Amino acid sequence: MKKAIVVVVLTLAAVCVAQAQDATGDWIGTLETGMGGLRIVLHITKSPDGALKATMDSPDQGIGGMNVDTITLDGSKLKFTVNVVRGTYEGTLKNASTIAGNWTQSQKKPLEFRKTTTPPKLEHPPAPPSDIDGVWEGMLETPSQGKLRVTFHIKNTGDGLTATLDSPDQNIKGWPATSVARKGSSIKIEMAQIGGTFQGKVNKDLSIIGGDWSQGPNYPLTLRRTKEESPESKTPAVNSSPAHN
Repeated sequence: MKKAIVVVVLTLAAVCVAQAQDATGDWIGTLETGMGGLRIVLHITKSPDGALKATMDSPDQGIGGMNVDTITLDGSKLKFTVNVVRGTYEGTLKNASTIAGNWTQSQKKPLEFRKTTTPPKLEHPPAPPSDIDGVWEGMLETPSQGKLRVTFHIKNTGDGLTATLDSPDQNIKGWPATSVARKGSSIKIEMAQIGGTFQGKVNKDLSIIGGDWSQGPNYPLTLRRTKEESPESKTPAVNSSPAHN
């Protein structure tokens, strides 16, 4: 009887180890940049031959589906590379829900992934436009970088108001706001990935939003409605930290 019990216990232990080493699924982590946090989403699947494959998103930069060029799981050690941004990751699969390790892209930074069933959306269902949908442009004057063009693209969706940020002078295009809140004429757009927030009020004829950009210090920022699109400038960065101050 003792022998049978030992065999059963060992069998259960082997099953638990096998489950802990399963890295497939959706994983999310936040990479601290010094300016804010960039969410990184890793999608791991298995090919028919059992080999791991993956893609990576940087939703706070508006980037999805970056190819993970190599990915391996040796015991509990997970490694992957993303050549398009010259990045590598090495971590330990601690259990079925956590991978702790470091992301290296010019410098090494801690990055812990947690398994998720609700990764951030890169696309939103359509909805009728709001009265402030459109392109809003302004000029931010800073003591360290001079004048910087800023463009917000505001759009109503089935998930509520959304916005993306362009900063052509910093080679940034389409970075999604982490939250957009509106109450009456007041609007607040948060960009947690760069530690920035715009708060303003829409005027009566819906042509100007006057307010302030906060990223450490506060700077006046007036946005004017326009039909002009800002220049294309989107570049995968993952750990870059644009600064407006």
